[in-house]
Amino acid sequence: MSAPTLNLPETRALAAPETQGIKYAGSKRKLLPHILRLAQKVQPRTVLDGFSGTTRVAQMFAQTGHRVIANDLSAWSEVFAHCYLRNPHPSAHYAPLVAHLDALAGVDGWFTEHYGGEPNAGNSVGDDGLKKPWQIHNTRRLDAIRAEIDRLGLSEIEKSVLLTSLILALDEVDSTLGHFASYLSDWSPRSYHPLRLQVPRLFPIQQAHAVHRGDIFQLLPEIEADLAYFDPPYGSNNEKMPPSRVRYAAYYHLWTTICLDDRPAIFGKAGRRDDSSDTQAGSVFEDYRRNDAGRFVVVDAIERMLHATRAPHIILSYSSGGRATAEELHEVISSVGRVVEVLEIDYRRNVMAGMRWTNAWVRDAEAPNTEFLFLIEKT
Repeated sequence: MSAPTLNLPETRALAAPETQGIKYAGSKRKLLPHILRLAQKVQPRTVLDGFSGTTRVAQMFAQTGHRVIANDLSAWSEVFAHCYLRNPHPSAHYAPLVAHLDALAGVDGWFTEHYGGEPNAGNSVGDDGLKKPWQIHNTRRLDAIRAEIDRLGLSEIEKSVLLTSLILALDEVDSTLGHFASYLSDWSPRSYHPLRLQVPRLFPIQQAHAVHRGDIFQLLPEIEADLAYFDPPYGSNNEKMPPSRVRYAAYYHLWTTICLDDRPAIFGKAGRRDDSSDTQAGSVFEDYRRNDAGRFVVVDAIERMLHATRAPHIILSYSSGGRATAEELHEVISSVGRVVEVLEIDYRRNVMAGMRWTNAWVRDAEAPNTEFLFLIEKT
């Protein structure tokens, strides 16, 4: 099964609207123009974003006139989705609330106890001998602001906007590599800066968007859309990777704790939530194992997801570092329909190109740091 070779003008990206988000290993910010161009080839009205993450893709589609159905398992992703997709108020509604929170004096609380370190040590190691993600002057602000958000008696959407503001501000002053599975040994320059809240970049809501937090396989039978966009977490194809490894839920466990404010039991050097452990938080899409038939579990999951999708078109994002091989993914996609177009994005060379579905995809799929976008028409 093949698609025609693309002419150069067709591979040019469209200008995508501005979106907002945190540092994120799976961020699709650079891919947004290419995703938008592929989507416009099939003119969808309703788009399902099945693994929303920071919601950048959902924000883009919402701002380009589409109705969006956003879903993710993460509590913090649900908060972002409520903030950007369901907020009916203008920014001016939140300005006094954000100013009030930003003026609060810091207090010593649960976040400071577990995640705050002294700046004068030069390194991020706290009194307990563990590295910390924030300096204590900012965790004290976090403790005060988080308690006040609950005290204000806000609606779910208002609370989501303020929590998004807090998370965006904390993301600007952390001492990490962009996740919370480990922290830097020496304080990052940005960690010395004081926490400063701002109203998130809100935009007018033009459609009745929907927000879900749940397992994709439970959601798909209940949802119809014109286009589904899937960017599932990927299990590494590194055979030397140990069976027990950090999952996506663990990389961003602190955003979950800030949203829930549930003071969970924590473990390990990074102070991870108990429910972010590998045995509890692993996704089937991150599974490294093979089933009894010798096929990778993640390949079966992708095939099941594509078949269950109630949409005539699907955009599937997949990394060359994923567990599925090129041949396996070719077989899975071919089982549900035809490929309208494939885009290859090489992050090393900063190159994006159209390609033939068969030989070009299989040839290049093992190259490192390469992302593929498949526009699929279900048959």
